[in-house]
Amino acid sequence: MTRLPVITAFGGFNAAGRSSFHHSYKRTIFTSLNQQQQRQNCTALASIMGLLQWRNEDYYWIDGVVYDPVHDFSRLKMLVEAGSLVRKIEPSHFDVNAVLVGKKLTLDGSEHTPSLVKMTKRDLPEVLPQGWRVVAQEGREVTLAISESITTYAQHGSVMPVQAAGQLPSGFNPGDHYRSLHHPRGLQLSVVAASDTVNSLGLDWQSIVHRVKPDEIAVYSASVMSQLDDTGFGGMLQARSQGARVTSKQLAMGFNSMPADFINAYVLGSVGATAGVVGACATFLYNLNAAVDDIKSGRRRVVMVGSAEAPILPEVIDGYHAMSALATDAEIARLSGGLLPDGAIDYRRASRPFGANCGFTIAESGQYVLLMDDALALELGATIYGAVPGVFVHADGYKKSISAPGLGNYLTMGRAVGLAQNLLGSEVVRNSSFVQAHGSSTPQNRVTESRILDEVAKHYGIDYWPVGAIKSYVGHSLGPASGDQMANTLGVFAQGILPGIKTIDSVADDVLAQRLGISNQDTELGCKGAQVAFLNSKGFGGNNATATVVAPHTVHTWLQKRHGKAAFNAYQDANQIVQATAKDYDDYALKGDLKALYNFGEHLVDETALSWSHEGLQIPGFAHPVALNSDGGFDDLAP
Repeated sequence: MTRLPVITAFGGFNAAGRSSFHHSYKRTIFTSLNQQQQRQNCTALASIMGLLQWRNEDYYWIDGVVYDPVHDFSRLKMLVEAGSLVRKIEPSHFDVNAVLVGKKLTLDGSEHTPSLVKMTKRDLPEVLPQGWRVVAQEGREVTLAISESITTYAQHGSVMPVQAAGQLPSGFNPGDHYRSLHHPRGLQLSVVAASDTVNSLGLDWQSIVHRVKPDEIAVYSASVMSQLDDTGFGGMLQARSQGARVTSKQLAMGFNSMPADFINAYVLGSVGATAGVVGACATFLYNLNAAVDDIKSGRRRVVMVGSAEAPILPEVIDGYHAMSALATDAEIARLSGGLLPDGAIDYRRASRPFGANCGFTIAESGQYVLLMDDALALELGATIYGAVPGVFVHADGYKKSISAPGLGNYLTMGRAVGLAQNLLGSEVVRNSSFVQAHGSSTPQNRVTESRILDEVAKHYGIDYWPVGAIKSYVGHSLGPASGDQMANTLGVFAQGILPGIKTIDSVADDVLAQRLGISNQDTELGCKGAQVAFLNSKGFGGNNATATVVAPHTVHTWLQKRHGKAAFNAYQDANQIVQATAKDYDDYALKGDLKALYNFGEHLVDETALSWSHEGLQIPGFAHPVALNSDGGFDDLAP
């Protein structure tokens, strides 16, 4: 009997806020919420944005005045809306109108007319270049005569042509929630996002560790762009040219596998399997695929899966802009509705999947899910948010260019829907499924992805297929992009509402939308209309992946069938306690306390205390040993 991978916790942060307990999802359907739900959603955002502070059993504005939820809500709503989702890049990242760039200059000089330059002694090169000589010295200042042509760089401010991004909510700095000295922003996101996931589980992590073998736990996580800010690869690669010293941390912190390493070392203390699988924009799904295969095979019973990315940097934006991949201010202004009534750029509508668009909008995010096999989840009473019976990955084959579309996504989508049809029946696929499209907001994507979805719908007899595109709200976060899709999908399962693509006026003429339900309004699917979702990713270079995700009410039916009604009833009783514990964390988080897990130098294992036996290697702090006598499945070869 193949074990079923079920989602028992999820968490993270993106431009829509905190993912756990569906808060970020509710930000995307805000206009469809009732007033009480809107107030709670605004409070969830305001608490991490620093707009409200909890003390003396009440919320206070940052200026110390007590917050009145009735009379002050309109003000809070305005501030939350302005400081979330896709918007103009804020100064906390960098000043988009004065980004420092180096202008290359050539200074001429000769023996007869040398260039005279004054500088401090400490700025002198260790070895004077040819043609340089000191001609005067006064205190700490020297005068150089340079008789050769030299190349130098002068820094000046430059205006960024791309000024829109899917930023974390204004005022929210992930590093403020734990001891994050020298950590790149992407790793800060990993720590707080993974912590959010574990805290939302409603179970003590050590109780899970004691229930399974150490090697039955795994962490699969990575970033696409590595850590490119000053505390990672970015600072290391720029140090020489800027006359700075490389630090001892920049190289190590820069690796794109470091998100998994940080979770193992500082959040979970795991000694199990670990990896960082990278596949461009499909990275989250690539890691999810590894986790799903592991659980289905029985190799692992608990797997943390996710990705974290912090690419809102001038250099990264320059790179994607040079590829003509990003929506520039000038191009947004030329689109219908691209300007506000006062003539300013409408940055909120920069990302427009399947509409009149001009490029994607870069974003930052950290998203994680915790998978367990169905038997363990039932035993622990863990809340089940959905199941992932399969993830499909395919390349494009021969291509005329690395960025050109190919056939790989036809295979991944076709197989993902085929799996759902075999497990749930054709009627469910036709009438109760929806798609979380890659929806990158490029003119090429809107054509190619809609053609793929239309072909798959035609093959499986789907006449109307609801399609969502979360990037219209939070932008394109690269590695975690499908993690954003996952968090939003779990919200759809819980609430029954698929967020509309509200940044578009209408579907573009070249989109094949005959069988696709692409709307700029929220769509009421209801629980029966949202039984299975397909998370689709078309990554750069031909990294295609699609996941089949099944709704929790359907999973509950499967569990009763597989494990019996008595076992399921016992599970429901245990789950009530788990949900109550999880809610305690949500209550704390709503007050601004994220309870980030960061165990630096704590709970270290004494290697001299390892115990070797015929049963395996016993590690201090773990209830079960790691078996050492496996035949690796080659029992037919063993003597």
